Amino acid sequence: MRKLTSALWLSTCLVLPVFADEQKPANPIIKMATTTSTQDSGLLTQILPNFQKKTGYEVQVTAVGTGKALKLGENGDVDVVLVHARADEDKFVAAGFGDQRYSVMYNDFIFVGPEEDPAKVKATKTTTDALKQIAATQSPFVSRGDDSGTHKMEKKLWDQAGVKPAGEWYREAGQGMGEVLQMSGELKAYTLTDRGTWLATMDKSPLKIVLEGDKTLLNPYGIIAVSQKRYPDTNHAGAQALIDWMISAEGQQAISDFKINGQSLFTPSADPAEVKPATEPAKTN
Repeated sequence: MRKLTSALWLSTCLVLPVFADEQKPANPIIKMATTTSTQDSGLLTQILPNFQKKTGYEVQVTAVGTGKALKLGENGDVDVVLVHARADEDKFVAAGFGDQRYSVMYNDFIFVGPEEDPAKVKATKTTTDALKQIAATQSPFVSRGDDSGTHKMEKKLWDQAGVKPAGEWYREAGQGMGEVLQMSGELKAYTLTDRGTWLATMDKSPLKIVLEGDKTLLNPYGIIAVSQKRYPDTNHAGAQALIDWMISAEGQQAISDFKINGQSLFTPSADPAEVKPATEPAKTN
């Protein structure tokens, strides 16, 4: 396994095991930056070994907020990004940092909070009404506060509600989704979470779902190879191989098959027009 020199990679990299036995691609290491939700939910740990066994590539994953993941791509520190903030993904590609955005999957955001529901969020029907209720009652709310896709969505929802959250009741954690859910449970606070991470952690939480199903809470994920034109040393072949697998019938089925307590955490959403015909990836000694 190639030794990593960057302090960032040494401190945050999740290295998934390699299962290919004999041959590997000429450049077998793929560096991927992604969101904490794909790690905290357990999705990547479940599905990536299938890709690695089939292709001989080794995927090294750094899980951070979407903003930080895209910044790693902008700096040429990774080969591919898997994130969930469509407007920022489009800007990333338009600015020439990435080649093309591919749809991979989606789930949705939900609001969770204490069972007592002091803000009476369960009685509301829209995110706007829910957030107005939380602010009006100054009920504790924990924000990711980390420029992640979830944090970006939260800020957008506050704006739509016409509320600028501030004060002791509103806390910015600067942490990943798993940590924020734990903190919210301890503080009996409300928070916004992706459904995948919630399903993976709900058995350990005293919180309950208080609002779901609003059409504004859809949470799509996209995957983008970092531009080889801008960064010639990027492992573009590996990044594209991973993308092709993720949006293939095999990859999409692996995403669909990932379940907790019988519930799928993500729904595949690849565009059939972007999927290449199934072929065996070429390998070299």
